[in-house]
Amino acid sequence: MDFRFATADDLKDIVAMLADDELGKTRETVSETVEDKYLGSFKDIEAQTGNQILLSTENGTITGCLQLTFIPTLARGGMKRAQIEGVRVHKDHQKKGIGRALFEEAIRLSKEHGCGLVQLTTDKRRSGAHAFYHKLGFEVTHEGMKRFL
Repeated sequence: MDFRFATADDLKDIVAMLADDELGKTRETVSETVEDKYLGSFKDIEAQTGNQILLSTENGTITGCLQLTFIPTLARGGMKRAQIEGVRVHKDHQKKGIGRALFEEAIRLSKEHGCGLVQLTTDKRRSGAHAFYHKLGFEVTHEGMKRFL
């Protein structure tokens, strides 16, 4: 297994993975060409220092992804934190340790960039993911809130 950061050429595969689950299929749009909304968002990600899409690959095939963002803060004595979002492992590659390996690489990169903690949000309906995150050492410490605009 290898790791690399995504390029615009990877967007079609990434969006397909994001859409290929119970919740994602209601939120994402898969088409023959990558829609402008994804291209624009990816350009914004690329332009922001410390924001990237981490990919796992096997023989050149994308097997998983997550978005990893390093966030400088003033809280906790100015501690930098890492945020993980959009975690997916391709359905043909699940239950092979790819998710764990992706997180280990994200945590390694977070330490390398001076982060003092790694945080993530997860939909309350993803109970399987919750168990997985607990096994990786994540704890429920806060109640998250969102306001959709």
